[in-house]
Amino acid sequence: MSDKVGSLPVSARALEAKAWPFAEARALVSRLEKMKDDTPDRPVLFETGYGPSGLPHIGTFGEVVRTSMVRQAFETLTGRTTRLICFSDDMDGLRKVPDNIPDADLLQPYLNMPLTQVPDPFGTHDSFGAHNNARLQSFLDSFGFSYEFISATQMYKSGAFDAALLHMLSHYDAVIDVILPTLGAERRETYSPFLPVCPRTGMVLQAKVLSHDTAAGTITYQDPETSEAVTVPVTGGACKLQWKADWAMRWFALGVDYEMSGKDLIDSVTLSSKIVRVLRGTPPAGFSYELFLDQNGEKISKSKGNGLSVEDWLRYGSPESLALFMYSQPKRAKRLYFDSIPKTVDEYFAHAGKLAEMDEAQQLENPAWHIRISDDPSASDMPVSFSLLLNLAAVCSAETTDVIWGYLSEYAPGASPQTHPHLDKLAGYAVTFYQDKVRPHKRYRMATADEKQHITALKTALEALDDAADGDEIQSAVYRTGKDAEYENLRDWFGCLYETMLGQSQGPRMGGFFKLYGRVNALQLCDDVLQDKLVSATDGQ
Repeated sequence: MSDKVGSLPVSARALEAKAWPFAEARALVSRLEKMKDDTPDRPVLFETGYGPSGLPHIGTFGEVVRTSMVRQAFETLTGRTTRLICFSDDMDGLRKVPDNIPDADLLQPYLNMPLTQVPDPFGTHDSFGAHNNARLQSFLDSFGFSYEFISATQMYKSGAFDAALLHMLSHYDAVIDVILPTLGAERRETYSPFLPVCPRTGMVLQAKVLSHDTAAGTITYQDPETSEAVTVPVTGGACKLQWKADWAMRWFALGVDYEMSGKDLIDSVTLSSKIVRVLRGTPPAGFSYELFLDQNGEKISKSKGNGLSVEDWLRYGSPESLALFMYSQPKRAKRLYFDSIPKTVDEYFAHAGKLAEMDEAQQLENPAWHIRISDDPSASDMPVSFSLLLNLAAVCSAETTDVIWGYLSEYAPGASPQTHPHLDKLAGYAVTFYQDKVRPHKRYRMATADEKQHITALKTALEALDDAADGDEIQSAVYRTGKDAEYENLRDWFGCLYETMLGQSQGPRMGGFFKLYGRVNALQLCDDVLQDKLVSATDGQ
């Protein structure tokens, strides 16, 4: 690749950056250099697609945020102007009625109707497609994404796609030759890339096309109900294209330069790219990302309900942490479940905390550089981890963030919800996580006689520490107590503390936790275990 893109010098740092968005940006630059008709003043077009038969989901977020990361890297690399469009295939026919809508039976008569012709079961918009489009835009706006929304219905009916549709009609046989080898014998008999919108019923028809007329710009199909031959134009919204042909036509008509998609669409990308070449166009650059797994390693399925929604994640973690989850290893299948949230929240703030101290080259490799949901400077100054806040909320049975801040203000003098809004948000997430995920399952066990001796020794060790002892010094005292107690495996010692003091099988680094909880409170916690008070409190729930 040259050291210039058009007339603009590229960033030397960005040329060498190993982060995957920059690798994708460089691949896009290579594509543009091979295009004879590319000019440096042309906005480079990024696209994401959306099927509005359902509400936006976590995969929608993942695709838009990852595409935005590549877009940002490309702009840094080249200095070129870019656009990001979110395309809604809202002229697609309603194939089945979703389960999660009110009065679902009322939509049964509208099967196969374009989504923008199906009544809105929520009663807020002119159609079901318009309702879901509005939800999509509200969803994307809530994260501050910069994008342009495009409706398939508007593009088809306004004539914006007419030239591309006529161009595809003129290559009808060549397009058919690309697609037919991928179909079964029965499907080959009736397949056409053009789906007529029935003038009689308004439905999008999977009908047998009897003939096509390039000069007239029409197709003639057999009405599935009346068996009559019906001739309709392919323009003006009288037809729409089958999925793979439609994707290819959209790339060709809009001049899409970059679009990523899920691994399940690899074959569709290959086929649509072949169709674009038939049309004498250049397929976009992009890559196939892996799909998510649940905590058991099984593929997430909407019908099974075995995955997290965006709303689930944002109830317990920050938008930045969700973006980090999407950033990390996009080509690897990852488990997406509740336990992913605390770890990812802490990872994000760890990255954000290092950003200001890095030089330019290091910043480009830092995931926080690629995540621009919030520019709040307090994100780089987090005196405690989210994991510690979760354990603090659990131990003090926090019902409000005021309880959390009572400890935080002692631990980090000068910190407040006003000076550290990110920390305040984390306190809120911690309280919610405790109430929803910890409290219902929290069970303390009684310490054994031997364990009570060891916890008594721990209390003595904590009392002997200086009042200003930091988390590392406290951790050393905890560690020495376990060693003196001759535990063969110190994990058993820490397991004892988690189960008797925190009511859970796993927990934080105890030195940091005791420091945050406070010296007096830590000593009282030891006494509560020694007197079996925590077990009694649990039994009384």
